[in-house]
Amino acid sequence: MNLSMRKIALAASVLLFTGQALADEPKRPECIAPASPGGGFDLTCKLAQSALVNEKLLTKPMRVTYMPGGVGAVAYNAVVAQRPADAGTLVAWSSGSLLNLAQGKFGRFDETNVRWLAAVGTSYGAIAVKSDSPYKTLDDLVQALKKDPSKVVIGSGGTVGSQDWMQTALIAKAAGINPRDLRYVALEGGGEIATALLGGHIQVGSTDISDSMPHILSGDMRLLAVFADKRLDEPEMKDIPTAREQGYDIVWPVVRGFYLGPKVSDEDYAWWKAAFDKLLASEDFAKLRDQRELFPFAMTGPELDTYVKKQVADYKVLAREFGLIQ
Repeated sequence: MNLSMRKIALAASVLLFTGQALADEPKRPECIAPASPGGGFDLTCKLAQSALVNEKLLTKPMRVTYMPGGVGAVAYNAVVAQRPADAGTLVAWSSGSLLNLAQGKFGRFDETNVRWLAAVGTSYGAIAVKSDSPYKTLDDLVQALKKDPSKVVIGSGGTVGSQDWMQTALIAKAAGINPRDLRYVALEGGGEIATALLGGHIQVGSTDISDSMPHILSGDMRLLAVFADKRLDEPEMKDIPTAREQGYDIVWPVVRGFYLGPKVSDEDYAWWKAAFDKLLASEDFAKLRDQRELFPFAMTGPELDTYVKKQVADYKVLAREFGLIQ
């Protein structure tokens, strides 16, 4: 083969390789936030939406769609049953999703029915009140609950057994109150909790810190406690007390990430995993994550799959302790 023929062959192979690489990118990337706009799932999808384009891992923007219902159950069932092989569809999940899976709240499907892709950050559970609330400390709230739990309306994402419910149930247990005596209003995620709290429809919001910070910074809300193991280092969070320092030894991280449908091919799954591995190692991504009040938690692929299954098993133990499952 002469030199010119070699050049032609090389050019053809480069074009072929480039074409294959472009073909691997999902044609219609979409992130499903399984709740109403404005909460943690929305935040998770929009973080990926910004970061994947900024890092040039996607050449076209990923759209965000909303599929509320059952704090993730509707989206989980829709993807597994109706779109199992759709390589372009990511779905946001959180620790609350895993807690619901542990209790069988996603119907006939369990934690083995999707492909766990990436965990991209963590927040922490928190107890929020309006800025003019009479409750100034976590103990103020506990004393009010001890006096008459029916007079304190608590908004949580999901019904009895949800992540938000579990946070207040753990406080109740520590204070010697029956969690079943607490008065709950079930809402669909952090966005609705904030709306109900600021509108005066509830008095307390069991939520997480990343959902709450925009309202904290605006002066509309206060946090009585954050369920972290120690005070958070961020300048705007350093004055928020932990539950632990107020005498309630409760730590509740809220990990956030994405999964894919169960029949997405190994090749497509590998493309997404490589994209997130690159993303999670990026300093620009770290800045975007920090802007959304999330803390580092990076895990992908088989390591994440192992983590998820262990968390679900641990949550089952907790759910049995509260009589939520047999």
